[in-house]
Amino acid sequence: MQTDFLVIGSGIAGLTYALKVADACPDRKVTVITKTTEDETNTKYAQGGVAVVNDLENDSFEKHIEDTLIAGDGLCNPEVVEIVVKEGPERVQEIIDWGAEFDRTPDGDYARGKEGGHSVFRVLHHKDVTGRELERTLLAAVHAKENIEVLNHCFVVDLITQHHLGYLVTKSTPDIECYGVYVLNLHTGEIEKIISRITLLATGGNGGVYRTTTNPRIATGDGVAMAYRAKGRIENMEFIQFHPTALFEAGVGSAFLISEAVRGDGAILRNRKGEAFMERYDARKDLAPRDIVARAIDSEMKRTGTEYVYLDCRHMNQEKFIHHFPNIYEKCRSIGIDVATQMIPVAPAAHYSCGGIKTDEWGQTSIGNLYACGECASTGLHGANRLASNSLLEAMVFAHRCYMDGIRRVSSVSLRTDLPDWNAHGTAQPSEMILITQSLKELQQVMTDYVGIVRTDVRLERAMKRLDLLHEETERLYEAATISPQLLELRNMITVAYIIVKCAQFRKESRGLHYNTDYPAHSAIVQNMVW
Repeated sequence: MQTDFLVIGSGIAGLTYALKVADACPDRKVTVITKTTEDETNTKYAQGGVAVVNDLENDSFEKHIEDTLIAGDGLCNPEVVEIVVKEGPERVQEIIDWGAEFDRTPDGDYARGKEGGHSVFRVLHHKDVTGRELERTLLAAVHAKENIEVLNHCFVVDLITQHHLGYLVTKSTPDIECYGVYVLNLHTGEIEKIISRITLLATGGNGGVYRTTTNPRIATGDGVAMAYRAKGRIENMEFIQFHPTALFEAGVGSAFLISEAVRGDGAILRNRKGEAFMERYDARKDLAPRDIVARAIDSEMKRTGTEYVYLDCRHMNQEKFIHHFPNIYEKCRSIGIDVATQMIPVAPAAHYSCGGIKTDEWGQTSIGNLYACGECASTGLHGANRLASNSLLEAMVFAHRCYMDGIRRVSSVSLRTDLPDWNAHGTAQPSEMILITQSLKELQQVMTDYVGIVRTDVRLERAMKRLDLLHEETERLYEAATISPQLLELRNMITVAYIIVKCAQFRKESRGLHYNTDYPAHSAIVQNMVW
């Protein structure tokens, strides 16, 4: 298959980009591929909303910029922060014009929420299913475009570069180029070739490397792993954001998110004794940035010997709660919790990767003709900790910037016709799927126990030793067995876990989401860890 614009991923980043390039280049072919169904993305599960300045009487660009920089703890790129904050309102208006609906007050103004780290109310939302509304809007718009083709159940194996033409490619190679991808077609079981002029990675996050995550099970770090294997630059992967308040359900891996907006509306965190403990950790109490709240909860759980704390919503206006958070209300009720009379058990869960594939201010990676956008990218916006509800905004702003740069360059890029087919010679069907499933359990256990909210040098060293063994075993299996989506995901997650640990080992300080008790304070040197 040949295409002009190849988009890997069908969340807000990928679909926004696809719409824009398809509209600007009606004679160009745009292909969107996703490894499951088109609507199964991290975007769909986003609850809180979109942080944007569109109320200049009570808010300002300067305030949003300052809040973002404070949350990022010294590692944000100030120029990128200014770009996202100032270009954000226009991008949000675009998705509204495409049909997205945000909640409004009785007088017709937008109903704005406030979340941790924000100094004012600026988060636009659609009840507590904002991501689902944006995904619905974008898919409807995409299907109306004749030059966009969406391919479901296509798992990208690897990016195609000069490496596949027999050239030696290393991280110091100055002119690495992406020519397309090898794809496992899950309908046919065959590995196919998609050749493209411009490729966008919009593959989402990597919460699946941890035992408990708010992400759907598809979040396995595929984009970061394939970019790393192609010798692309990766940075800041040690900064894994744990959402402080995931619904605690014993044995459940994909945790249900209790939006930060609930605390924004007045919910209070309490420990086993019923004490409101956040005032002991930060003057902002329950609305401190996520890294602080997650560490505070982790501390309380360890201090009291419990697996969770409580989120108390009993004092809140219940009619308003049900109207604003119907999804959360119904989920709690389905497991026997009445939020009007009972507190909600919550615990931190892996939520968001602040690092990723390093890009410039136009979304271009270190590999030619390859862009990255959304959670898999590291644009410089988030630094050491993402400000709540900045992710959807970043995805829209950088999808636009990738589109602007991509349409400018597409006519100068030729399609390669000399790329080899995938060679599966000498492989066989795996005889024991237990080898894959057990390795996945070990990986998630290692990352949860040793590379979680609080880290030490000893824990990181243990994690690396176990990851080395898992990598060795999995590579042997990959070389001998026929490729399956389970094997591809395991391989990608091991790669991503390795990068997380390696970055964490090199950061000899505690900053933002990376908290190492061997280095409890900031160092004098502030820098990004690039691989």
